[in-house]
Amino acid sequence: MECTVSWTGGAGTRSGMGFLAETGSGHTLMMDGAPDAAKPENGGQNLAPRPLETLLAGAGGCTAYDVVLILKRGRHDVRSCSCKLNAQRAETDPKVFTAIHMHFSVSGKGVPPVAVERAIAMSQEKYCSASIMLGKTAAITTSFELTEA
Repeated sequence: MECTVSWTGGAGTRSGMGFLAETGSGHTLMMDGAPDAAKPENGGQNLAPRPLETLLAGAGGCTAYDVVLILKRGRHDVRSCSCKLNAQRAETDPKVFTAIHMHFSVSGKGVPPVAVERAIAMSQEKYCSASIMLGKTAAITTSFELTEA
């Protein structure tokens, strides 16, 4: 797996904190820093997600992918799945994630709650590389709600 991240503020301006990521699979993703009122030249323009927001989104995508795949492989009629993540960061540098809560909203036809619980656990304990890596610095907790479709 590879990715190239390039600063977009270079082209003679030397300002802004925007970055363009080009993935090995041929996709692009913009990232930007937060605006800095004290030193505008060091801040972003709020034009794209922050790099750590993309890290958190990646973990959510990774684990939601697992949950859907595990439920589908179990022949459950899953219709939707979303994962809302809330994270806390350390107060001092490096401001790593220290706690992450993942709340899954799943809907399906006749999906037993135990199957959703099992799919989430399997993702968190075995399959979701992103969650397992983030779990080295952050306490990760999960919850879910299941609605009949």
